[in-house]
Order: sequence, then C-alpha cells, then structure tokens
Amino acid sequence: MSDLNVMERVISSPDADAIGGYATYCVGCGTCAFLDPAFTIAKNNDGCYQAFMQSGIQNPAKVESACPFASSANEDVIGNDLFGSQAGVQHDQYLGYYLNAYVGYVSADGWRSRGSSGGMVSWLASKMLEDGLVDAVVHVKDGPDSEHMYTYQVSHSVEELKTGAKSKYYPVEMSEVLAYVRKHEGRYLFIGIPCFVKAVRLLRRQDPVLNERIRYCIGLVCGHLKSDFFAKSEAWESGVPLEDIARVDFRHKTPGSPASDYAVEVKRVSGGEPVVTRTAELSTTNWGLGYFKYNACDYCDDVLAETADVTFGDAWIPKYVNDGEGCNVIVVRNQDVQDLIDAHRDELVLHDSDSAEVYQSQAGGFRHRRQGLAYRLHVHQERGEWTPTKRVKPSLDGISEQRQKTYAMRTMLKNESFAAYREAVETEDFNVFKKHMKPVEKEYAHVSVPFKKRVLRKAKQLVKTALPASAVKNIKILRGGGVASGIYLTARSFHTFVFVASPTLVPIKRTDVVDAFSIAYSAFNDEQPYVLSA
Repeated sequence: MSDLNVMERVISSPDADAIGGYATYCVGCGTCAFLDPAFTIAKNNDGCYQAFMQSGIQNPAKVESACPFASSANEDVIGNDLFGSQAGVQHDQYLGYYLNAYVGYVSADGWRSRGSSGGMVSWLASKMLEDGLVDAVVHVKDGPDSEHMYTYQVSHSVEELKTGAKSKYYPVEMSEVLAYVRKHEGRYLFIGIPCFVKAVRLLRRQDPVLNERIRYCIGLVCGHLKSDFFAKSEAWESGVPLEDIARVDFRHKTPGSPASDYAVEVKRVSGGEPVVTRTAELSTTNWGLGYFKYNACDYCDDVLAETADVTFGDAWIPKYVNDGEGCNVIVVRNQDVQDLIDAHRDELVLHDSDSAEVYQSQAGGFRHRRQGLAYRLHVHQERGEWTPTKRVKPSLDGISEQRQKTYAMRTMLKNESFAAYREAVETEDFNVFKKHMKPVEKEYAHVSVPFKKRVLRKAKQLVKTALPASAVKNIKILRGGGVASGIYLTARSFHTFVFVASPTLVPIKRTDVVDAFSIAYSAFNDEQPYVLSA
C-alpha cells in the first residue's frame, strides 16, 4: 500500500454500516492542509470538517506522519519520548505517562465561574502567560459568524484569553492558526482535544520551527467531537429558528444544580434576550447516544489527551458532581506544569487523586473507546474493510453478546442522527428528527439495559407515582446524604416483578447505605426488601 493510499483511505473508506457505504476517518484537524496545498479543509454534508484532496500530494510520507489517524506513532510512543525520562513518572494504560493526578478547582479571580467546570484550563494558561513560560495561547474562541461559531485563534494577553473560556462542542480546524504560528516568532501554548494535540506533537517532530515555538500543550478530556448539527439542533429545539441562530454557549451554569445539570444559552442573530434551556430538556444532549459524532472518534483510543503536558476534564465523580460550580479532574505529565501549579497552590483547591479515580470519572468513555473499539475493529476486519492502526487490537474477547449489540446500536444511533437531522431541515420541522430517532433510541434501550434493570426503572417510576411527595423527598434525602435515622418506604419484588400495592416499611440508617441504587439492584430477588432509589 502506498503512502498516498493511506491518506485516501483516511479520507474515505468502505464501511457497510455507513449510510452510503463509505465513511471517513478524518477528524478535520487541518495538519495535511497546513503541510500540502493538495489538501483543503471544509465541512462535509454532515457538518463535520474533513480533508479533501484536490491534486497529487507533494510529499505523501510527510503528510501521513503528521495525520493523527495515519501516523504509525501512537500515543504510548509519543508520550514516552516526551515524558518517559522524568523522575517519578508513572505509566497507566488509561492515563498514559503522568506525574500526579488531582481533582479540584480555581478559588481565585472568578476563573471557576467563567469556565465550564473548575476553571483550571484558562487559569493555567493565564499563569503561563504571566510567569513568562509562553508569549501567546492558541485556543478556540468566538468565530466570525453563525456558520463558524468558534474558531482557533491566538491570545497574547490574559484579557484576550478570558474570552475563550468554556468548552465548545463544535467542529474546528487548525490549518490557518498553524500557519500563523509558523510565521510569527514567539513561544506558544496550544490547547486542544486529544487528536489535535497528537497532531501538533507529530508536526513538531518534523518541523523544527514549530518544535521550537509550540512549547506546551494542554489537553482536554474528550468524549467525542460534534458536528455543527449539534449546536444547531440544540438551538432549534430551544425555539430559535435555524436562520436566527448566532451562537450557542454549550455550558451555561445553572445555580443550585449539580455540575452535570447545565444549560445551553442561544444568542440570536436578531438580537434580544438569549434563550436558556436545560440540556435535560433537549433530545440531542445525551452524550451516550453519540448523536452527530464524528466517525473518527469511534476509532480513537485516547480519552485523556495522553500526549499533552497536562490534561483537564470534568470530574464526573459522585463526591464532586453535586458541586454545581464544577470541578476538574487533572492529570499532570510535565514537571514544568507541576512546578507552576505548586507555585500558585494558594489559588487552588486541590485534592490528591489516583489513576483509579481518574478512570472512574470517564469510565463510560474508556469502555466505549477500548472494549468498544476492539469490537468495531473486529467487525471491520471480518468484512475486509480498512481501519486506522490503533493500540487496541480487533477482538471479541470478554465482550458479551449483549455488549456487542450495544456497540452495534451506538453506530446506528450515530449514523441515523445525521440522516434524521437532514430530514428535519428539509421539512422545516425538528419534530421529524425526534420521530425518526425515537424507535432507534427505543431499540438501543432494549438492547443496552439488562432486563432486571429495565424492570427496576419501571418499578421506580410506578412507585414514585403512587407515593406521596413527602415520602419521595425523604428517600431523596437518604440518597443525597441527609440524616436518615427514621423509617423509610421500600418495596418488595416477586417472580412476576410486580410490586405490591402496600410497600413494606423497613428501618434504614444512612451509614448502611453507600449507593441506594446498587443496593436495590443487587437485592432484587424474592422476599428481599430493598431501598427505593428516587
């Protein structure tokens, strides 16, 4: 296989699951367009950036070696070169090379309130500027129009930096900003998702100028990258017509709510008050369904940006998620970053963490990108279809039939979401999208949720409907950590999985309950009373 064919296959390869029979493994990062005029980066019909090849490639090997889905250098190889020789460095199959892990937030100067979670990304970038480690920051900021809501730009001051806070679940590419860095002297910090950071690391390997100028990389924990259909669908379902969408703030914090219960804020082209809608009220925001996901993201095994000097993400951990202001999970890999954090520790609230807790914060993502990837690679291998070479190998080992069906359904959900959105646009009715996806979601729920768990969920709904509000409130207090020294309503299950009309009264103490839901599930058998999970 020639080098040219590798890039062609990244851009488009046969895939029996894809609508139209072909899929792209290109994430549209823009490194190929930066290196070679044969490539251009543009949005495809699915609202995703991808590379398009116009003519013969001048240097195929050079382009391939910088593409995150074509290069033979994986994250372990790159990480070892960057961080492997440091004193005290550890290696973990999920975190990569690292020095320390934390969970925490910024307590100074309002960084936390301006950010998506704990404010750590922008805070660290500001400290790098203030302490003279870098002269400028390459990051994503507000773009020029509604078709380019967010773009990569360069900030040279802390004030400029502040305008780029918060996560943007939106397609971007970096060919133009890379050209800027190469033309303008200075020391730069790059901020990006795992595949973009990997691409920058690969470019630095072959370009002495970029190697000298891009001094540090901050990585962002990534579930997957979204098409611009995601932003448009959120705004449209919130009541803003497509032609009136100016910009979407994907992480609008809602005071008094858990960190996971955030909202979107939609600004209108026509002006007026922004529209704010809780994501729980929208049909496209369940991250596990993978709506409008780049196909390439299903073939990436790096969740924690293992080639970055430090990685930040949301601390989706039970003991932190109820803090509505948000907390970051933090993985430090570069001693320079560790020294900077230590020097300004008085501005932070940090809790020591470990690889197990960091894994738990992104457990679902790791399962999908490791076990799920092994399944997807196996399916393609059996069909004789090309896929990028990954650290994960094609295999069905340890993957139950039920999990295989779950992963297959996720591919269907992803593909059908694009088709459903286009149908909705054609008919000018967002309800068409929901109608299209409802049976697919229903089938996914049937496949992915075990029978007993489905029955338990239904039973919870029925019992909650039958119970007085005061009883439900008491049960919620029990689960949320309130005082639970009295008697609480519970239910009892039978062979038929029908709950008795008169729930059994059982005394439960808070110290007896760690996770009411798990106790309820494990005790789901004959004659066994269990805590009702509200």
